[in-house]
Amino acid sequence: MSQIAHLFDRIAPVYDDLNDALSLGLHRVWKKMVRRWAQPQKGQLWLDLCCGSGDMAILLARSGAKTIGIDFAKEQLAIARRKSAHLPNLTWEWGDVLALRFANDAVDGVTMTYGLRNLTNIDRGLQEIYRILKPRCRAVILDFHRPYNWRMAQFQSWYLNQVVIPTARRFNFAQEYAYLEQSLQSFPQGKMQVQKALNIGFKQATHYPIGGGMMGILVLEKP
Repeated sequence: MSQIAHLFDRIAPVYDDLNDALSLGLHRVWKKMVRRWAQPQKGQLWLDLCCGSGDMAILLARSGAKTIGIDFAKEQLAIARRKSAHLPNLTWEWGDVLALRFANDAVDGVTMTYGLRNLTNIDRGLQEIYRILKPRCRAVILDFHRPYNWRMAQFQSWYLNQVVIPTARRFNFAQEYAYLEQSLQSFPQGKMQVQKALNIGFKQATHYPIGGGMMGILVLEKP
């Protein structure tokens, strides 16, 4: 965990700018899609896990839900706090997603954007989400995805190596962003994510490919 946290601490000063540049701003559209699937309501308690610099948690809080953003990268949390000082229903915590402090059946909903792939134990992370969710509540997870279509897979590899890394190099973070393709190779594709979630006990699990299959949104519902 400490190695990944250190990586995200290092890139924190340029994280938002790079996300905008590398996705052409589309990551903001995809996060709004997560909010629409999540449907947070005023008075509910929502967690945004692996919250990074806070974009997703801010969207949840603006919907009226009491929101807690949780991350293990302290520099990312510092940026998130600065961005959200005007939102009284939003708080930030340092924490490990694999060992959350919350009781069983404690929260109304969970989001995670670009965090599942970075967990050292994906099954354990999904188990923790299942544990803390109240019955009949939902988790919505956005992340990169390896396309099933071979042409899109080739394009993704080209884009990561010819666009993402050179762009990151201009910010002096080429090495930090080189991990993306490697992390994707070991990341379960959508069908396997669905099966993992069902094995854990979720009543419903659906993976929606977006961005030509290079991204995906996993929607989970607890019985």
